Amino acid sequence: MSSRVVISGSGLWTPEHRISNQELVASYNAWADQYNSKNAQAIQAGELEAKPHSSAEFVEKASGIKNRYAYIKDGILDINRMRPRIPLRTDEQLSDQAEIALHSARLALKAANKSPADIDAVIVSCAITQRSFPAIAIEVQQQLGIKGFGFDMLVACSAATFGVHRAYEMVKAGTAKAVLVINPELTSPLVNYTDRDSHFIFGDVSTAMVVESTQSCQSDNVFEILSTKAVTQYSSNIRANIGYVNHANDSDPTSPDKLFYQYGRKVFKEVCPMAAEHILQHIQQHQLDTTDVKRWWLHQANINMNLLIVKKILGRDATQQEAPIVLDEYANTASAGSLIAFNLHQQDMQTGDVGVLCSFGAGYSIGSLVLRKM
Repeated sequence: MSSRVVISGSGLWTPEHRISNQELVASYNAWADQYNSKNAQAIQAGELEAKPHSSAEFVEKASGIKNRYAYIKDGILDINRMRPRIPLRTDEQLSDQAEIALHSARLALKAANKSPADIDAVIVSCAITQRSFPAIAIEVQQQLGIKGFGFDMLVACSAATFGVHRAYEMVKAGTAKAVLVINPELTSPLVNYTDRDSHFIFGDVSTAMVVESTQSCQSDNVFEILSTKAVTQYSSNIRANIGYVNHANDSDPTSPDKLFYQYGRKVFKEVCPMAAEHILQHIQQHQLDTTDVKRWWLHQANINMNLLIVKKILGRDATQQEAPIVLDEYANTASAGSLIAFNLHQQDMQTGDVGVLCSFGAGYSIGSLVLRKM
């Protein structure tokens, strides 16, 4: 029997700092009051718009989010700062993103019963990296003592699944025996905490997976990758314009348009049917019906998107067991959301059970994997 490609271990690292909706909204409202007071004359003259208040109830109703985690909480709730206070590190020090990547990487290696000597390649795939080069993946590779090679991938909220796709192809082609895929989503520096409509969306986290062939697998908890499927379709409805060209544009790299922003209603309307159709086409490649799939590990951006997509797929509402929601606790963690769901909701899967792991986001980009418990 030819060797098959499997996920032999996964890891989830959660930051210690927690921020509730109540904390975040209280800070935003205090900032809004301060802004409106400072700009009262301009607001009265119609030159500026007053900043509206928010509420924890509004946030939960709009998104399903109740909580999020932050790599560094200090500064986020400071109304005179409204961004995390992350100390600058020297070139000789470990980068912030490599630090959180290592946490989940070590957990995944342990789950897979692998040592760094067993890994041939490291892929760091996430929404954004804190520098262009040298690659965060190569930094992590060195810290772990892994031989071979590493590289970074940026595919917004589909980065994690696209990274596992590349690992699958490398193992399938024989260019690597085992690949470590890491998703260190350090999103908090990209959030505009002064924007009522988006300040609550993101949280920090790091996830990781080991992908290898069945020939080398020594894990007791294994999922075979039956196939992968990806699609991209250009849209500018989700953007972050920060980049090295800002310097040449003579533009402010900290202005609101350089941070995360989106046209949420357009995204909702366009992505939901696109994702549902993508998933249905993927399982049909295996002559599978939706009743043959036990678990749907979906991207965690907005609870209303998840509920609608699953309803389009199943023709009914899904249970929490069928399509687990984790964004209430973790918020939107960019590409890591579906992997958080996988980490937390796969222990009950039995041999032969099928699940679908799917992400969707900016680009637009959609990536999916059909998995079977071995």
